[in-house]
Amino acid sequence: MNLPPPAPRKHRHTRTINCEGYQREDGLWDIEARIIDTKPFRYREPFRGVREPGEHVHDMVIRLTIDNDMVVRDIQTGMVSYPYGPCRGALPAFQGLIGTAIGAGWRRAVQGCLGGVKGCTHMRELLFPMATVAFQTLGSWPEEGQPALSPDPDYQTERPHFVDGCKAWATDGEVVAKLYPHFHRKAG
Repeated sequence: MNLPPPAPRKHRHTRTINCEGYQREDGLWDIEARIIDTKPFRYREPFRGVREPGEHVHDMVIRLTIDNDMVVRDIQTGMVSYPYGPCRGALPAFQGLIGTAIGAGWRRAVQGCLGGVKGCTHMRELLFPMATVAFQTLGSWPEEGQPALSPDPDYQTERPHFVDGCKAWATDGEVVAKLYPHFHRKAG
């Protein structure tokens, strides 16, 4: 880790989030995510009773199937471990995201479909890193010898959405100057 040593402390919780992107043989894409919460000590839950160290508090999964335009074509959800019986009642609401595009307005669409008592907080939160993984999966560098899905930067007429989205992609920075020179602007 690249952080300075911490103050004395006691481990109380671990949340593991894993997201992966897959190219399907049928031309679609699967973005999968899983969230697992554990405690490093024995404790008692109000509905499940005594839980041993390392037992899953939450173990939940989502698979988004999207097309090349990043429109959700299908969504599969599952709860392997959850603390309350009504948790599973949130799963059908996720179907409301079918037809929604990942991109501008994604957070608002997720909140509208799954916010409050309509959805599950933990699974709803998975959809945000899944969107980033979708961009990385579809728009990242292709395998050696494979064509890129993204437009050729030399012929792209519309500024990419990620320009000015972070320090590295600043319009006046070296990355944009090298990779998208026709969108580069000098500082000041």
